[in-house]
Amino acid sequence: MALDIEKAIDRQTHTPLSLLLSKPEFWVFIAAVLACLTLTLVTDTFATPQNLFNVTRNFAFVAIIALGMTVVIISAGIDLSVGSVLCLSAMVLAICMNGGYPLWAGAAAALSVALLVGAINGALIAYLRIPPFVVTLGMLSVARSAAMILSQNKMIYQFGPDEKLLFWLGGGSTFGIANPVIALVLLMIITGLLLKWSRWGTHVFAIGSNEKAAVLTGIAVRRVKISVYMFSALVAGIAGVLEAGWLGGVTTNLGQSMELSVIAAAVIGGANLMGGAGTVFGSVVGAALIEIIRNSLTLLGISTFWQGAFVGSFIVLAVAFDRIRANRQMNE
Repeated sequence: MALDIEKAIDRQTHTPLSLLLSKPEFWVFIAAVLACLTLTLVTDTFATPQNLFNVTRNFAFVAIIALGMTVVIISAGIDLSVGSVLCLSAMVLAICMNGGYPLWAGAAAALSVALLVGAINGALIAYLRIPPFVVTLGMLSVARSAAMILSQNKMIYQFGPDEKLLFWLGGGSTFGIANPVIALVLLMIITGLLLKWSRWGTHVFAIGSNEKAAVLTGIAVRRVKISVYMFSALVAGIAGVLEAGWLGGVTTNLGQSMELSVIAAAVIGGANLMGGAGTVFGSVVGAALIEIIRNSLTLLGISTFWQGAFVGSFIVLAVAFDRIRANRQMNE
C-alpha cells in the first residue's frame, strides 16, 4: 500500500512536462528560438537564406567539438587542448595533401594524430593521475607547437589533386545544407546513441557521478578515461579537416582560443563541470546560441569586442544556475 502511494506521488511530481521544464537544455533551446525571432523582427538580414546558411555552418564546427567536450565533462574531466588538436590535425591534412596524397590518406593521417594526442592525454590523466586541467593545458601548447614545427610556421593553401573535393567537403553543401552541418547531425546521432544505449556511455556517466563507486562495481575506469579523451580529440580532428576545407588554407593560429567557446557550449547546454550530467542536444543548442549571439552583435552594429564578455557571462550564469539547482535538490 505504501509503495503504491509512493508511485502515485512520483507520477504526480514527475510529469513529462515537469521533467522537460527541469532540463537546462530546454531553456537554452527556448532562448535560442526567442533570439532568432527577435533578430528576425528587428533586422532585415538575419532571416535571409545566406545569413542562416552562414550561421548554421559557422556554429557546426564548435558544436562538433562540443560533443567530445560534453563527454569529457560528463566523466568529470576537462579538455583544454581541443583548439590546438584541431589546428594540428588540419595542418597534418594540409601537409599530406600538399605533398600529393589523396584526401582520404590525409584525413586518415590527421585523425590518427588526433587520436594519438587524445590517448596521451588520457594515459597521463588515468595512469599518472595528473589533473586533466594541467595535462590538457600543457597539450594545448605542445600540439600547437607541433603544428608550427611541421609547417615551419607557414600557411598552407595548396592541397594537391583532391583540393576541390576538400573545399566541397568543408565549404560546400548538399541539398542546400552546409556539409559541416550534415557531419554534425551524424556525429550528434552517433554520440547520443553511444551515451544513452551503450555500455561505454553508462560507464562514462558512472565515472563522472562517483569514480570510487565505479571502481568498486568493476568498471575499467582507466581505459574508459583514455577512450573519453581520444573521442574528444577525434571529433576535434574531424572539425579540423572540415574547417581546412571551409577556409581553403591552414595557419598555425587556427582554432586559437576555441576552447572557451566549446566549453561554454557544453556548460550552457547543461553539462555539469563536477561530472555526471550532460546531453548531446544541450551542447549543440549551446553552440547554436553562442553563434546566434555573435551574429546578432554583428548585425546590430555592436563591436565584436563584446563577444568575449557575452560568452564569459553565459558560462558564469549557466554554472551559477546549475549550482543553485543542485543545492536545492540536496536540500529537498
